[in-house]
Formats: sequence, structure tokens, C-alpha cells
Amino acid sequence: MLPRKLVSGERATLAVLDMGGRLTPGVKVNFSNGDKLTTDASGRALFVAPLTTGTIYASIEGRAGRVASTVVSATESPSNSMEVELSPRVVSLSDRLEVSGHGFCGEADSNKVMMGGLPGLVIAASPASLAVVSPTEQAPGPASVEIACGQKKMQSFTVVFVTLELEANNAPLAPGEHREVLVRIKGSTARLRLEARNLAPDVAELQGGAKTLRVMSTSGAENVAKFELIGKTKGSFVISIRLVAVPEMPQR
Repeated sequence: MLPRKLVSGERATLAVLDMGGRLTPGVKVNFSNGDKLTTDASGRALFVAPLTTGTIYASIEGRAGRVASTVVSATESPSNSMEVELSPRVVSLSDRLEVSGHGFCGEADSNKVMMGGLPGLVIAASPASLAVVSPTEQAPGPASVEIACGQKKMQSFTVVFVTLELEANNAPLAPGEHREVLVRIKGSTARLRLEARNLAPDVAELQGGAKTLRVMSTSGAENVAKFELIGKTKGSFVISIRLVAVPEMPQR
């Protein structure tokens, strides 16, 4: 987990998460510019962003895949004040709140993020970007978010936190069988975009044959989204669902 933006020559924090979303210590991370580091006991690692602006990639040693971040100049990220420029209106409680702006602390624990009066955990940070895990006690619904770094703080803004509850028959699929997966959204009555990813394409396919499929929820008090799977071979399907969060101007 890299901050989406890094500031040239400034401190930043990255994190490595396992498949269950847990912070993972002792993982070696390689950067496309040749830098290497290892996550500490907290599953995070502090580093200094490259002096060269542009896109940089990070990957876990011995694993396929990489994540990207954009290095911007210090003039593009004022440090004397704090402001959140972009933040999603709605965030899943099983995901992370990612905000961008300027004036944050590059060392993750130097930032103080309160969500509905409860402290969040900053797992990735730079002066221009933060990724925060909501507290386990956080309830679905709107909550005020406050961010501070030392003496710098900003006006609070509102984020709606939601839970996604899957309902489906877990019995093995048969070839040609159609199976509905229902996702109940709690915390928001708005129409939201959800994405399903098929993690067992040899067993089943999403309607239309795509590996990923996006649908809009119904909105209202019974806010649900529906996905359909079609069996290919007899077996257990595996599907992941996520909320598609859209960054925009924060809501005061």
C-alpha cells in the first residue's frame, strides 16, 4: 500500500497487507528506481521519496504485480498548511479511507485521524496523501473526519461508512447453473457502484463472461446490489465484492 502521491525528497510511509488485510512485518519491498526496504514490526516502512518526479513502482520481492505512485515536486505540495483536496464520499468499513491534499505528515503515526470521535490507523502516508483504516468500533453511517499533523489541522469533513453483506447459497455450483449473489449495503441509502471479481474462473463465470463486473445498487432503505454467476464445472465459487469509491471534493 503506497501513498498515491509522494513529495520529492520528503518522508513517506508504505504498508504491506496480506490477503486478509492484516499488516505484515518482515516483507521485502523493491522500488523501480532500485531502492529496497523491509517492513518493520508494524507491517509498515518509512522511506524518503525519490528526488526525481514522475511515476515510481513498488513490488514485493518474489511476487508478481506492482503498485504505482506519483512523485510530485515540493512546490506542488505546500507544507505550511493542511488541506484535503479529494476524498470519497462513501467508504466501505472493510476498506481504507484514502485522501489527497497537502500538509500531512510523511511518518504515518505523526498524523492524528479521528473518525466519528474514534482514532483511525494511518497505514500509508506522505505530505500529499493518506490511507487510513477505520476503527473497529466504527458504525455504518455518516461520520465526521478530522485530521491533524503536529500543530496543523483542518476543518472536519463528512464521510459515509458502509458495510457490504453478502447473501448467497454456498452449495457447490453445477455446470450451467445460475446463482444469484446479493449484496446488502448498510449505512447509506444512495445508489452506489459495486464491483465483483471472480476469483475462481474455472468454476464459474460472472454474467457476461467478464472477470470483473460493476453494477449499481438499488438505493433506498433496502439498498442492495445483485450479481449472477453461471457454473462452468462442479465446484465452489469464490467471489470478492468491493465498493468503487470515487474521490471528489470533501463534504463539510
